[in-house]
Amino acid sequence: MAHPAHEETIQLVKEIFRTYLKERNQRQTPERFMVLEEIYRSEGHFDADDIFFNMKQTGTRVSRATVYNTLDLLIECGLVQRQQFGKNQYYYERSYAYQQHDHMICKECGVVIEFCDPRILEIQKMMEKIYDFNIEAHSLHLFGTCNNTEECNRRKETGDKIKSLTPQE
Repeated sequence: MAHPAHEETIQLVKEIFRTYLKERNQRQTPERFMVLEEIYRSEGHFDADDIFFNMKQTGTRVSRATVYNTLDLLIECGLVQRQQFGKNQYYYERSYAYQQHDHMICKECGVVIEFCDPRILEIQKMMEKIYDFNIEAHSLHLFGTCNNTEECNRRKETGDKIKSLTPQE
């Protein structure tokens, strides 16, 4: 069973999405809300096909086009962020009620390490002040290579998708 706070977030994002669709005279279809739920029940980064196949495996009837179109709407209303980690493929992650974070990406194996450093927010505030500028969002991607070449090579060989790691892993 999902954590009650997690369920509260899902209900809240559904209401935000409902309001967003209504204000733009967009249809409020059950499939769109199922895509939203699937995203907010998922962890980390995912691509559109991950969402599509996860929903198909659970017996949810949804088209690939609906998944892509819903992702675009969710990005527009600020509930999902789109990331591109140096390749042609986009990855997505939920953005409501989740801590702002940045990414380090290995150019060899594609692993993504999420990190949060409060100094980045301080730099952002300082830049706003210096340049009299209102920053609404930021995205920081640091590209490099893993120091653990054995693990990096294993990920390349197995074709592991981009995933998030914490510093302890």
